[in-house]
Amino acid sequence: MRRLNRKKTLNLMKELDAFPKVPESYVETSASGGTVSLIAFTTIAFLTIMEFMVYRDTWMKYEYEVDKDFTSKLRINIDITVAMRCQYVGADVLDLAETMVASADGLIYEPVPFELTPQQKEVQRMLQLIQSRLQEEHSLQDVIFKSAFKSASTALPPREDNSLQSPDACRIHGHLYVNKVAGNFHITVGKAIPHPRGHAHLAALVSHESYNFSHRIDHLSFGELIPGIINPLDGTEKIASDHNQMFQYFITVVPTKLHTYKISAETHQFSVTERERVINHAAGSHGVSGIFMKYDISSLMVTVTEEHMPFWQFLVRLCGIIGGIFSTTGILHGFGRFVVEIIFCRFRLGSYKSTSVPLPDGHTSNHLPLITDNSTH
Repeated sequence: MRRLNRKKTLNLMKELDAFPKVPESYVETSASGGTVSLIAFTTIAFLTIMEFMVYRDTWMKYEYEVDKDFTSKLRINIDITVAMRCQYVGADVLDLAETMVASADGLIYEPVPFELTPQQKEVQRMLQLIQSRLQEEHSLQDVIFKSAFKSASTALPPREDNSLQSPDACRIHGHLYVNKVAGNFHITVGKAIPHPRGHAHLAALVSHESYNFSHRIDHLSFGELIPGIINPLDGTEKIASDHNQMFQYFITVVPTKLHTYKISAETHQFSVTERERVINHAAGSHGVSGIFMKYDISSLMVTVTEEHMPFWQFLVRLCGIIGGIFSTTGILHGFGRFVVEIIFCRFRLGSYKSTSVPLPDGHTSNHLPLITDNSTH
C-alpha cells in the first residue's frame, strides 16, 4: 500500500514537471549552435565578473533633514600661517548673534618661516591638485568619505631642516568653540581688545609698511576633526600685492553626519567664495586690512551613509543576466537559422532546371524524370 501511494506521488510530481527532459538521441547539434553557445558562455562569464565587482563596491546615500540642534557649540579647527610676526597680528571671532568677541584662547601663535621646505611644498602641491580635481569631479568626494581614517593626515609634515632661518611669519593653529550662528573669524593687525560695544584691535603701534597679509591655509574645518578628509580651503595660498589688502572668504557650513563602514562621526561640510581687494579710502575702497572668514550655518543637515548591495539582490541580478543571455542567444540563433534556411532554399530551387526526356514516339518531355525504385539500380 505504501509503495502504491509513493508511486502515485511520483507520477503526480512528474505531471507537474515544468522542465521536460528531451532524450539526447532526439537532440541535433550543429557548428553554429556550438559557436553561439561559446559566445553566450563567454558573455555570461564577463558580465558575472563585472556584476561581482559592482557587488563588492559601495556607494554614498545622501539624506536631508532640518537641523534641530541649536544649543550645542560649533568647533572650528584652524591652521593658518600669516607672513607677519606674531606680535603684530591677532585672531578672534565675532559672534553676530551676541555681538561680542568669542573666546580665542584655544589658538596658539607660533613664530615660523613663511617659506616651506621642499617636502612641505610637495604636500601642498598635492593638496592643490586634489582641490582642482574635486572642483571638476564632485563624485570624488564620495571616495574621500570612504577613505577617511585610512589615508594620512592632510596637515603639512614638520620641517626636516635645522636651518637658522629667522621666523618671519606667524602660524596660528588650534581650535575654538563658538555658538551655532553666523560669525566672523578674522586675523588683522594688533591684538583684540574686547569692550561692551564690540571689539577693537590695537594697531596704532604697527607701521603700514610692515603690513603683509600673504597667508597659507594649511587646514580649516568645522566640527569633529577627521583625518583624511580634505576641506575646500586646505592648501590655499594667497600672496598680497599691496600692504593694505583685504582677503575675504564667505563660507556656508552644512552640518553633516557621516556613517561609513570605517567611521561614524558628526562633522561639517562647507562651500566657500573668495574675494580680495586693496584698501584705498581715496578710491572708495573702504575696510580693514586682514583676513576675514565670514561663515553662516545652514538650517539643513545632511546624513551621508555608505550602503552596500544586498546579497539577495546580487543573486537576482546574476540570475537575470544568465537567463537573459541564454534566452536572447537562443532567439537570435533560431532566427538566424530560419533566415539562412530561407536563403539557401531559394538558391536550391533556382539551381534546378527543366530537362528534356525523349519519348518512344519521337516527342520530348520537358518535365523532370520520375525517379522509381528501378532507376536507382
